[in-house]
Amino acid sequence: MNTTPNSTVQRSTEKAFIIAWVFGLIFYFLEYVIRSSPAVMIAELSKAFGVNALGVSTILGTYYYTYSATSLIAGVALDRYGAKAPIAIGIGILAVGCTLFALPVIIAGDAGRMLQGAGSAFAFTGCVYLASHGFAAKYIATAIGLTQCVGMLGGSAGQFLVGPIIHNGLSVHTFWVIMGITCAVIALLLYFTTPHEDKTKERHSSILSIVDPYKIVFTNLQSYLSGALSGLLFAPTTIFAMTWGVAFLQQDRSYNYHDAVLTCSMVLLGWVIGCPLLGWVSDRIRRRKPVLSGGILVMMLSFAQIVFFPGLLPATITMFIFGTASGAAMIPYTIIKEANPDQVKGSATGAINFLTFSVTAFLGPVFASRYGKNLMAAPDPAQHFRNAGVFLLMITAAALVISLIIKETGPASKEK
Repeated sequence: MNTTPNSTVQRSTEKAFIIAWVFGLIFYFLEYVIRSSPAVMIAELSKAFGVNALGVSTILGTYYYTYSATSLIAGVALDRYGAKAPIAIGIGILAVGCTLFALPVIIAGDAGRMLQGAGSAFAFTGCVYLASHGFAAKYIATAIGLTQCVGMLGGSAGQFLVGPIIHNGLSVHTFWVIMGITCAVIALLLYFTTPHEDKTKERHSSILSIVDPYKIVFTNLQSYLSGALSGLLFAPTTIFAMTWGVAFLQQDRSYNYHDAVLTCSMVLLGWVIGCPLLGWVSDRIRRRKPVLSGGILVMMLSFAQIVFFPGLLPATITMFIFGTASGAAMIPYTIIKEANPDQVKGSATGAINFLTFSVTAFLGPVFASRYGKNLMAAPDPAQHFRNAGVFLLMITAAALVISLIIKETGPASKEK
């Protein structure tokens, strides 16, 4: 079979994007290590910054404010300038944030965590952009699921592996410096492997045209429903497994440190399986809503079991099931892409990241003020845990309602 020069160049470019996507996966892996690892060093960070657990939570929460806001910038930057510079700059900012976070000063902790959030906003958005230029359309949901799988593997490593390392004597300052250096190396690799794109037309267009993609995305009701749905599904994982879970299991359920870390890391390990699996199932049946609603129901049942019937199954198994079902949170990322035109791919992903983590930025402090601040002094630890669990279950129930309302966008829905 003869091939034209154009088709050969196209395949070569697609392969280059896939190679860059692989380095992007490393960026996303590191981003999740950085996002989740503070959960296993709350005591050490409290001592380093001279604040209590709630004070540490406040510092850590600044990550989501900059993450959500910068997600909009990341989407526009990718559509306007291509992937080469924006993604490398993003992980470079993450590297600076890690280095600042190593300093035992509150203002450095705040600034470092904010820079971590800002830089991290380019990770997933960048990976989706690279994947959409390297893979055929029929594999996009699977590629997105695999991307999130790698991220959650990083989240699991940020607890399961980092926890024992910190517990066995590595200082938090040394850990964050190492993470900063590692991110800087990956920034260079990403810059030199990501293909250059001709974005002359986009760069020379009016500065006001920057908001044009978001006009399209944010005038679409499906975009808001996708963002709210994803945010509500991410919240239990972000608030519980990646922030408060270890402390709650130690204080309210009398787990030792090792068991608490293991239990929370199983949620993220479940995502490693659930994200690509549910993405594959969704692609296979060519529909989004059945997989989405089914995953949410399993989430609710498994979390209700650990809250109300903790002796029914080992917590590690329950949390693994919960994490696997939580992979449904990535399906709205596919829905928002399918519900918006192809020319706003980057902006659509940036928009859903903004909406998703705006939900987390709002719900995180609410959870901390209602249940986190009295964690060490709860008169009835068992009831304290149940109250916190009910709060998270209500969030998941709201997601279930939206999953029934949102429009089906899978390929099967377009067939007549």
